[in-house]
Amino acid sequence: MATLSAAAYAVARAVAGVGDWSRPGGRPGQYEIDIAADAAALDVLVGAGFGVLSEESGLTEGDRRYLAVLDPIDGSTNASRGLRWYATSICVVDDDGPYAALVVNQARVSCYEAVRGQGATRDGQRIAPSKVSALSDAVVSVSGYPPRDFGWRQLRSFGAAALEICAVADGTLDAFAEWGRGGLGVWDYLGGMLVCRESGAAVGEALGRELVVRSPDERRSPVAAANVALLGELLAARAAVPPPGRRR
Repeated sequence: MATLSAAAYAVARAVAGVGDWSRPGGRPGQYEIDIAADAAALDVLVGAGFGVLSEESGLTEGDRRYLAVLDPIDGSTNASRGLRWYATSICVVDDDGPYAALVVNQARVSCYEAVRGQGATRDGQRIAPSKVSALSDAVVSVSGYPPRDFGWRQLRSFGAAALEICAVADGTLDAFAEWGRGGLGVWDYLGGMLVCRESGAAVGEALGRELVVRSPDERRSPVAAANVALLGELLAARAAVPPPGRRR
């Protein structure tokens, strides 16, 4: 975990040195801070012996035993506009799946950590999800645009999936669902997914697909909820929306 923390700290130092956080990067939706953050994190992670799968630079040293799935700045549009909700997310994967995760809210310097089989913490304190089990009582956060109201109590959209999924783990939110037509990259959700599972929350995928992937090109639609009952309701609501390319 010390190496993951060092990588997140390196990101913070790197972006602090960028004068204008709104300057675009080399591709649509990318900012200069994304590039600076990625270079800083890779320097630490690759130097420590990890392979890295990053949103910004793809796969580096992918044949190594441990693969760090990295989003240097999840919510970089928020960061570029001064919205204090953006994170560095790192999840280390081994042959058995997600092993360790660190998700740092870089704006508030708040840190979620999880290790497989050892529970999850926020700023060193053990966390657990809420006890909300009915969608009608749930505050749900979304990525993308639900086509209609599916009966939740309230709806939110914050723009940084890694933090939103972690907010399910500690009970700040009751559930999260991806509703976009394109889905999310594995770096967006894998760290939060491990934090959720280790906290006792439930995680699934809208179309029943495997969430642990090692390709920069694959997209998934993760759903997280405080418990299995709420996850079931939310998955049923999500399944009512046809996948891209299909109509009902």
